[in-house]
Amino acid sequence: MVRQLRLKERLIDPNSPDRRPRKAAYALPTLFTAGNLFLGYLAIVKAFQGAMVATSGSLGLNPHFEVASIMIGVAVFLDGLDGRIARMTNTVSDFGRELDSLADVIAFGVAPAVLAWAWGFQFVSADVDPQIREHLHRAGYFVVFLYLMCGASRLARFNIQVDPVPTNPGRPGRKYFVGLPIPAAAGMVASMIYAAGSTPLQWWPLSVAWLALLALLAFLMVSAWRYRSFKDFNLGSPRSPITVVVLGSLIYLIWNYSHLVLFAMSTVYVGSGIVIRFGGILKRKFRPSPPKDAPAVRIGNA
Repeated sequence: MVRQLRLKERLIDPNSPDRRPRKAAYALPTLFTAGNLFLGYLAIVKAFQGAMVATSGSLGLNPHFEVASIMIGVAVFLDGLDGRIARMTNTVSDFGRELDSLADVIAFGVAPAVLAWAWGFQFVSADVDPQIREHLHRAGYFVVFLYLMCGASRLARFNIQVDPVPTNPGRPGRKYFVGLPIPAAAGMVASMIYAAGSTPLQWWPLSVAWLALLALLAFLMVSAWRYRSFKDFNLGSPRSPITVVVLGSLIYLIWNYSHLVLFAMSTVYVGSGIVIRFGGILKRKFRPSPPKDAPAVRIGNA
């Protein structure tokens, strides 16, 4: 019986004395990273086009903003694949890691920042007090830059730290991110715009709420709060029928109700770190204190 070779074994160079992968194998994860970078670039272009359309007076449903948010969402999906493919093919390299970080800065830092500004602040109604509008624009510039800076810092910290420990360590055997990953933050921005119908915000209180959300995402990215990484989730291992049903149902819901489902998924993941953090604080606060040691009983005469 002929033994079927695994993917790693098929990609090994037979002429290599140390069983290194073929040179062509290193192109597989790089292609996904290049696609990630291209989608970020395309999202920036679409955000500019959407801003130009809205500037011309069309402040309704903006297809360019919708395409930009979709491109960021697809980039989030590809970002989750390039690392897995690199590990599956044993082609993890320093070059690939640095290229992936640079692509992430564009796709999940610059692109969401440009889209967040154009959609959430640029077209606040001119009927509002001009002074309020000016202050809102200035705050928007600062918070959007803060989001970008915190995202870049998050990537730099991820590259230099080895086995970082969150402030609230989780269950042993599970893998966690320290702080909100920048793809999840970008996914939150994109899903919010996509769920809102890609119509630019014009009412200033909504822009203030958008400002608060961006500031929260910036803080979460540089925090040391725990987020599940799902790197221990192996698609190649056997799955229970319940898991297959759940995954199939999720695909069906995304296909038919993508606006609501993608926004709910992003909100649940971003909120999970907050819930876990404050849940841990409350648990420690209301945990019963251990009983004090009973005083020793002396036997005999003093």
